[in-house]
Amino acid sequence: MRYDSDILIAGGGLNGPALALALAQAGLSVTVVDARPAPARAEAGFDGRSYALAIASKRLLSAIGIWPAVADQVQPILQIKASDGIAGQGAAPFFLHFDSAEIEEGPMGFMLEDRHLYRAFLDAMAATPGLTLMSGESVVAQEISPQGVSVTLASGKILTARLLVGCDGRGSGTATRAGIPRVGWGYGQTALVTAIRHDKDHHGIAQQFFMPAGPLAILPLPGGHHSSIVWSETDSAAAAIQALADADYLEVLRPRFGDFLGPISLAGARFTYPLSLSLAQSFIAPRVALVGDAAHGVHPIAGQGLNLGLRDVAALAEVLVDATRRGEDPGAADVLERYQRWRRFDSTTLALGMDSVNRLFSNDNPALRLARDLGMAAVSALPGLRRGFIRQAAGLTGDLPRLLSGQPL
Repeated sequence: MRYDSDILIAGGGLNGPALALALAQAGLSVTVVDARPAPARAEAGFDGRSYALAIASKRLLSAIGIWPAVADQVQPILQIKASDGIAGQGAAPFFLHFDSAEIEEGPMGFMLEDRHLYRAFLDAMAATPGLTLMSGESVVAQEISPQGVSVTLASGKILTARLLVGCDGRGSGTATRAGIPRVGWGYGQTALVTAIRHDKDHHGIAQQFFMPAGPLAILPLPGGHHSSIVWSETDSAAAAIQALADADYLEVLRPRFGDFLGPISLAGARFTYPLSLSLAQSFIAPRVALVGDAAHGVHPIAGQGLNLGLRDVAALAEVLVDATRRGEDPGAADVLERYQRWRRFDSTTLALGMDSVNRLFSNDNPALRLARDLGMAAVSALPGLRRGFIRQAAGLTGDLPRLLSGQPL
């Protein structure tokens, strides 16, 4: 069978380009099919859409050459504070407090705007031999044979490869066409996302308030006086809030946000995202692998969505590159099974863990409120346990692929 490339990636969000770069830099030929026109997203102005990148994710981005292009645009996360909260009453007296000074690796994470990260990926893909980006195209059909995979694009063009990787999100067409079923459920919550300007400096502190309707995350952005917020409400309440004028939107937000950063104002566009859990029952099928949200769509309560996807990227890239160097077929079933064994249990466990935390905190049951407040106080009082939580959130625990340790493939 003649191959247009070794690996074909459906989906050009962030996981797709990261995987493409890792593979192409190791000598495989890669094609990325992205339904969106590339420049529009990269050239967008400030809108507050950002990611919390764990230390391990930073190491991967360094290993594939992306970090130098974005290093001066990140905001280090120096502390994390989490507490119960009720609108208008402020935070509970017991809370979790994590400080980056407790680990040797530096800041616990970094906030980075989507537009800067995506632009860095675009520039790197354009400069990488063996990597082709097809923007404004989408996969509409795929056909598997013992030797490889053939995909048909919306334009009618047909591409062939040894392996098709689905990086095409929760509604993954790659997974659907491969016959991979999904399990999951909605939370009855919608995330309201925007950027806020505030008078006082955030000092690199990320805040998480657990409200009865859902969590409110306040995430520091560069410059000290802007933060990104991810504000969860019930579906009906979120729809009503999103429909408000900016001034009224702020009036609803202020009692939830509090006054610890002084007066606030809107600084970016307003977005909404329905929240749900969506898990693929398998991360692989013949000649197909799933990565990121295509494999596991999780609640944003701990900001781990992109970090989980980059863990998939690191594991799959290592499996494929090592197999190719041994002369194996990168699309063979036994090769793909190594990836699934590495990632499926970890991803599913973390997804269900975040599901449990959301259910525990998204209510106003007095008994549960007391139990969780005492639990947070206990964790904060035990340095060893607190340090363990910090290292886990930073992505420094478990069986790490080489890229997540900052090592090249």
